[in-house]
Amino acid sequence: MRNLLIATKNEGKVKEFKRRFESAGLEVKSLLDLDEAPDVAETGSTFAENAVLKAEAIMRLTNQIVIADDSGLVVDALDGDPGVYSARYAGPEKDDQANIDKVLTELKDIPKERRTASFQCLLAVAIPGKGTEVFSGTCMGSIAFERSGDFGFGYDPIFYLPTHGKTMAELSPEEKDAISHRGQALDRLEEGLKTLL
Repeated sequence: MRNLLIATKNEGKVKEFKRRFESAGLEVKSLLDLDEAPDVAETGSTFAENAVLKAEAIMRLTNQIVIADDSGLVVDALDGDPGVYSARYAGPEKDDQANIDKVLTELKDIPKERRTASFQCLLAVAIPGKGTEVFSGTCMGSIAFERSGDFGFGYDPIFYLPTHGKTMAELSPEEKDAISHRGQALDRLEEGLKTLL
């Protein structure tokens, strides 16, 4: 079995990668499985730059294939924020509930038609001796006025999907995987891996 190392400590992301790749016979490990895994500074100004930084740093450390994800919420009425700061929008603690509260507070006077947003995901795969490739996915929606749903993680409870009439957190994991930004990026990554590997 070939191993894939996912450069994240986010358990929600790890579950999504495992659902995708373990059925294909790939063993998925994450930074949670490494002793003293470093926190790679996300100093890039874009999702792609941060994903590449993380993938290449962990690949150099472990000398194995590494996939890194940088993704987040882009809200049009907030000029693209939280963007690359999505995980730490309300502070360095990476508190999902505080992040949601901050977005809802900032949008409290913004009407429904101006609450458009997208989830964006950039995946970088770094392969020893072969360089790094980047794959992307985007999911369009809007910001709900309050939380709804118990599935998912991060901003899922306030990310409303007009096509489904519900938030991302109201979708089953399988429904989410089929339409999400990460699901789209993983589709492209899976195709790319066939060539890269």
